[in-house]
Amino acid sequence: MAEVELDRAILVPTGKLCCRHGGHHNRLPMTFVPFGRFVFLAALAAFLAAACSPVFNWREVPVGGDAELVALLPCKADRAERDLRLGSQSVAVRMIGCEAGGATFAIAQASASDAVQAQSWLAAWHSQARAQWAGARIEEHPATVPRAAAAPAPLRFEADGEAGAPSPRQQVRQLWFAHQQRNGTVSLYQATVLGTPSAPESVQTFFEGMRLP
Repeated sequence: MAEVELDRAILVPTGKLCCRHGGHHNRLPMTFVPFGRFVFLAALAAFLAAACSPVFNWREVPVGGDAELVALLPCKADRAERDLRLGSQSVAVRMIGCEAGGATFAIAQASASDAVQAQSWLAAWHSQARAQWAGARIEEHPATVPRAAAAPAPLRFEADGEAGAPSPRQQVRQLWFAHQQRNGTVSLYQATVLGTPSAPESVQTFFEGMRLP
């Protein structure tokens, strides 16, 4: 995957993104997405199209890989992998998510070598989110996630507005947290609800449904 400066454009599906849906692998076209057009979640747009459902049908889903997180999702999930530029590094990120009730529910996971690297990646990820939603009303505050690592500390991020013109007005709620793995690595997570779901309580259900061992 070619490297693209985040202040110019982010490379989102440029060749073929391989996704699993209903036991099949789907190959979907990729495009360049200008900075400010949902910097990270743009990678979900193509492969989530097949997972749309107006019904909130909650189920526990393991995030997969070396991660130990079990998430609660309101719809049948698709998965994808891509590279995300975090600081000076290109980081492999696993994504799982779906659409239900007019909103996207998604979780991304990256494996850092230690807490120091995880903290550096979270800072870069957080910085991207702030830049992406620079014109929106932003709220941030510390969060609590049972069994999450103390460092980097869990962080909530909420924005209401436009993620760069000419994007439509959107709401996004994100939660970053980390977990120490048995092999010494640290899994860094970003849980996201993009949009305003038809069932407002689904946001709390999603975030409180994260289960670490």
